[in-house]
Amino acid sequence: MARRIATAAAYGGGGVGLLGGAAVGLVLTEVQLARRQLLRNGREDPPPLADGVYGAEYAAGAGAGPAAVPWRLAMLGDSTAAGMGVHRAPQTPGALLASGLAAVSERPVELHNVALSGAKSDDLERQVSMLLTEPGRAPAPDVCVIMIGANDITGRMAPAESVKHLSDAVARLRTAGCQVIVGTCPDLGSVEPVAQPLRWIARRLCRQLAAAQTIAVVELGGRTVSLGDLLGPEFAARPGELFGPDRYHPSAAGYVTAAMAVLPTLCAALGVWPEEERVEPLRREGYLPVERAATRAAAVGGTEVSAAGEESAERRSPWALLKRRRRRQLPAQPAEPDGADRDGTDGDGPDRNDPEKEGTDRKAPETDSTGRVADADREERQELSP
Repeated sequence: MARRIATAAAYGGGGVGLLGGAAVGLVLTEVQLARRQLLRNGREDPPPLADGVYGAEYAAGAGAGPAAVPWRLAMLGDSTAAGMGVHRAPQTPGALLASGLAAVSERPVELHNVALSGAKSDDLERQVSMLLTEPGRAPAPDVCVIMIGANDITGRMAPAESVKHLSDAVARLRTAGCQVIVGTCPDLGSVEPVAQPLRWIARRLCRQLAAAQTIAVVELGGRTVSLGDLLGPEFAARPGELFGPDRYHPSAAGYVTAAMAVLPTLCAALGVWPEEERVEPLRREGYLPVERAATRAAAVGGTEVSAAGEESAERRSPWALLKRRRRRQLPAQPAEPDGADRDGTDGDGPDRNDPEKEGTDRKAPETDSTGRVADADREERQELSP
């Protein structure tokens, strides 16, 4: 496993390895300075606590059947998973995904969010332990969504070390019977004060980590959704709408776009996505060696990668299925969860945020994942083999 992780970390670099350490250090310093500049004149409020039951109305019509038992959804990761930048519980990505899953499956969803602003991948061990061993959280979640990686980049954690921490967390969750979806490292090249060529370097570093994350997660039976490219064109075109007040984390509209990218994969992992599971070559879907699928996904936001199953069994090395699922609109006005404070604040609940940690991550929206066709896609159509 250690050698595969080290090999995975080499994918997606696209020339970063040829750059000197000084250049990489400079871009990371630029990102950190940009973050501090944006927060200099204001205080970063903790994200609202969104834990609770969503879609409780579906239980009323289900009687005593299985549909009356809520799905258990857990959010792990950094400030994006926690919902930094918004002020009401229904605006957080966890609440948006819980509401969306409840609407698609017509079954209530119980949300547990243990994500921590400023967290790096080495904090996932603590977060997984909270979910699996903390009193009051049993049984294990049905499905977990992890969003992690930006702070690993800015904190200069080695990609192999970062992916090893993520792999350990995914392995523990899979052993406990959880489905796992990982939103891979976002694109820090979209931070406004970072200019070219430093923006290009930041983007390549993030894609390198995202590709490595994908390989490790898929080999362990999880699924990934690429979030990196969601930050680029859409945020650049509509920064006032999709960025929050700190100009760094997503706004409420930004989180909606990111949640729309993850929801189809979340529902498919539980077998409730209302589309036939088939490969559509016209949408640039297909089977690829897992390393190649990972690099493709890192370059196009909203792309799902999962294990290839029988297709992979026929190959000498692991293969993966690359999909670009159609999206659906989320519920227009997600309600406050049952059991949450009505003002959307933490109230007397636990504070997930460590004041000693400085959140340096962010990500979000994108354009339609089928509408962005780069020159590389022509090459991809030839390589995909449905």
